[in-house]
Amino acid sequence: METVVEKYIELPDMETAINLFGYRDQNIRILENTLDVKITNRENEVKVSGFESKVDQALEIIEKLLAIAREGDTITTQNVNYFISINGENIEKDELPIDLVCLTARGKPIKSKTYGQKKYIEAVRKNTVVFAIGPAGTGKTYLAVAMAVKAFREKAVSRIILTRPAVEAGERLGFLPGDMQNKVDPYLRPLYDALYQIMGPETYLSNMEKGIIEVAPLAYMRGRTLDDSFIILDEAQNTTPEQMKMFLTRIGTGSKAIVTGDITQIDLPGDKKSGLVVVQEILSDVEGLSFVYLNERDVIRHELVQRIIKAYERYESRGQSKAKPARKEKR
Repeated sequence: METVVEKYIELPDMETAINLFGYRDQNIRILENTLDVKITNRENEVKVSGFESKVDQALEIIEKLLAIAREGDTITTQNVNYFISINGENIEKDELPIDLVCLTARGKPIKSKTYGQKKYIEAVRKNTVVFAIGPAGTGKTYLAVAMAVKAFREKAVSRIILTRPAVEAGERLGFLPGDMQNKVDPYLRPLYDALYQIMGPETYLSNMEKGIIEVAPLAYMRGRTLDDSFIILDEAQNTTPEQMKMFLTRIGTGSKAIVTGDITQIDLPGDKKSGLVVVQEILSDVEGLSFVYLNERDVIRHELVQRIIKAYERYESRGQSKAKPARKEKR
């Protein structure tokens, strides 16, 4: 039978203890309920009691949480649940998921919050083209925009180009009111919002007016060569293979590109293949590019979003098991 033990960890000050325990001790309650341990704090010393294996797991997670506090960040329930979800995986003890990308105009740091996001950022630094594939809420688009702003501030590129398929199934805009800009703006709003927040309103508007920042539907990329640019193709699951090829062959000298998408949210007609699905097989062995796969554990929205994603995956897997077997996609 496993031994019941008590183990201790010192905290530097009361402020750290408050950060660790969270509002109404909500962080610690999650650990206690999940690992079946008891955690108390007295005079900046945390005591963890329970079965030894569970106590050791709790202490390892607490060490990670304290490292986040040392970075100056507030420990959230998302942090706690994330470290619980990856508990036992082969990760270096001192390795944190935190990787600073840049600061917003107001000085707020933009950092990775999961190991998947950290891997994504590292891939962008090392490769000319990166494909980030994963569900909503994993920070694919926001981190891509942050990396683009960082490259622009450091003068690694001279302009930022953001694009996405304007409408589901092929950019049919004619039925919408207004001129072309009015028609495409609703589909490009997430990109505008990310730029506005990171750059600040004045810098953002100034760069838009100068043409240094370009936000346009994917159809506008045809026939162009994009040199010295940081290019982001968002919602790429709604490109056709032909559109994906067109986009990738626009990349010019001194440019870098990020392609983001969620292959579980394809809006193309049933007879059309997704360019983001097909490209994984076509470019799997090409040097200079990388595929990064994010999952529900990388979701940084409300924790309920993670549970919703898992529920949909279970539902869809049940449906596929009843349906006729399909061709296996290369991932």
